[in-house]
Amino acid sequence: MNIDLKNRQQLLAILAAGAVGLLAADRLIVQPLIGAWKNRTGEIAKLRESYVRGNQLLNRAQVIQSWWDVRRPHVLTNDPSAAQAQLCSAIDRWAQESRATVTSVKPAWKRLEGDAAVIECRIDSSGDLPSITRFLYNLESDPMALRIQDLDLTARDDNGQQITLALQVSGLVLNPKQTQ
Repeated sequence: MNIDLKNRQQLLAILAAGAVGLLAADRLIVQPLIGAWKNRTGEIAKLRESYVRGNQLLNRAQVIQSWWDVRRPHVLTNDPSAAQAQLCSAIDRWAQESRATVTSVKPAWKRLEGDAAVIECRIDSSGDLPSITRFLYNLESDPMALRIQDLDLTARDDNGQQITLALQVSGLVLNPKQTQ
C-alpha cells in the first residue's frame, strides 16, 4: 500500500507540475501570441483600407486636379492685408447688391498645415427676408473660394419681417505670407 500511495503522490505532483506548466505556457506564450495576432489583424485591416483609399484617389487624380485647377484662381491673394481687403470689399459688394445692412465684420487668421491658411470672418447683417436671402445667394454664387462655417438667422420682430443674420465665412489662402 505504501508503494501505491507513493506512486499516487508522484503522479499527482507530476500532474500538478504539468498543470502549472500549461498555465505558465498559456500566460507567457499563448496569450501574447494571440494579442499580437489580433494587433496585426487590426493593422492589416487599416492598411487594406488605406490601400483602397489610395487607389481611389489615384483613380480620381485627374478629376481632383481639374477641380483644383478651376478653383485655384479664385482663392484669396497670399498677402494677408490684401486678402482681408479682398474679402471685405466682396462683403460690401454683396451687401450693396442685396440691400442688406452689414453691422459688423470681424476677420481672424488661422494657419493650416502645409502651404495654406484661412481667413475666418464673422459677419453680422440685418434686413428683410428678400435682402438676407439675396445676400446669402451673392455669397454662395461668388467664385471666390469661400465656405460658410456657421449661420444663424433670428427674427427681430413678431412678424419675421426684420431678420438678423450672423454667419462665419472662411476663405482659402494658398502659400500665405507670414501673418501678424
